[in-house]
Amino acid sequence: MAGQIIIEFRRIGNSVRVAAIDTGTGREAVIVGPASAGEATLARVARQKLLRLLEMEQGG
Repeated sequence: MAGQIIIEFRRIGNSVRVAAIDTGTGREAVIVGPASAGEATLARVARQKLLRLLEMEQGG
């Protein structure tokens, strides 16, 4: 189960690097997407990636 998730955005030209960080475990998932996709979409994808990572680590 994930704790609180922090989302960090860093724009790099026409792309955005998005990191989703679980505060409970310190685990991080990173995606890079087009800036035109919008923050909500990019945040959702990064959060889903982090949750999948945490689930795999728990053996699920």
